[in-house]
Amino acid sequence: MADLKATRDGFGEALVELGKTNENVVVLSADLASSVRANWFKDKYPDRFFDFGVAEQDMMSTAAGFALSGKIPFAATFGVFASGRAWDQIRVSICYMNLNVKIVGSHGGISVGPDGASHQALEEITLMRVLPNMAVIVPCDSEEARLATIAAAAHKGPVYLRLGREPFPVITGYKGDYKIGKAVTMADGTDLTIVGTGIMVQEALKACEELKKQGISARVINLHTIKPIDKEALIKAAKETGAIVTAEEHTVTGGLGGAVAEVLAENFPVPVRMVGMRDRFGESGEARELMKYFGLSHEGLVTAALEVLKLKK
Repeated sequence: MADLKATRDGFGEALVELGKTNENVVVLSADLASSVRANWFKDKYPDRFFDFGVAEQDMMSTAAGFALSGKIPFAATFGVFASGRAWDQIRVSICYMNLNVKIVGSHGGISVGPDGASHQALEEITLMRVLPNMAVIVPCDSEEARLATIAAAAHKGPVYLRLGREPFPVITGYKGDYKIGKAVTMADGTDLTIVGTGIMVQEALKACEELKKQGISARVINLHTIKPIDKEALIKAAKETGAIVTAEEHTVTGGLGGAVAEVLAENFPVPVRMVGMRDRFGESGEARELMKYFGLSHEGLVTAALEVLKLKK
């Protein structure tokens, strides 16, 4: 059985690696160091760790200052606070000047579970990808999160890294080939393509197996980088399979679904069905029960796949 780890754990491990190899890396937190695994860096490199209490706007502004002085700041908190409460500071102090700040939003999506709607970030992809200069990354497992964190440190400019709370299986098998902006084909297929991001990639692979039992060949793409988006992979999938299903633990409005639809509408329109949250907040409950309740499951993806196949010409 695959190891169960949260993407926030992969982030914490990468911070410790970066602390050892790059003295310019500093870590900032807003009273949530242990929750986002920034405390692992704090324990090893206390002189390069800074806690701001419940003051996310101050944290982002200070991160901008660190970047201006040549440091590589990772500013980590819950996604709802990073993307919402500090949006003005991110826009004006970080993105406008294209500063080298890495923003880490943990506890993204409905899988936050019992913390409820107020803490279930469902809008950050939309809020972050609309900002000029911002890269947006959503890892699908802890190993991808580790590699994405290391890649983010090397990337010049602002990055938003979305992480989750709940442990899920490690499904990737990278061999030093992770690259920001480069989608990964997890399963090949010819009848349709399921484009997933974050933990929904795991559900997409399960849906692929279920569809195979019905004689349907589904391609599965792990679109870990929402921006810059891999247009080439999406256009190729549209041309070769003729139908797309998107899968995200996030609102489809401006999220992965919106981003994919924009690419296809301008380049190669095909039928699309979007699986994700639709114009509503979440609820409190167990993570996996909530995902099934809101249709963020392989069953929901199979239903969407059968619908989109009916629309193929």
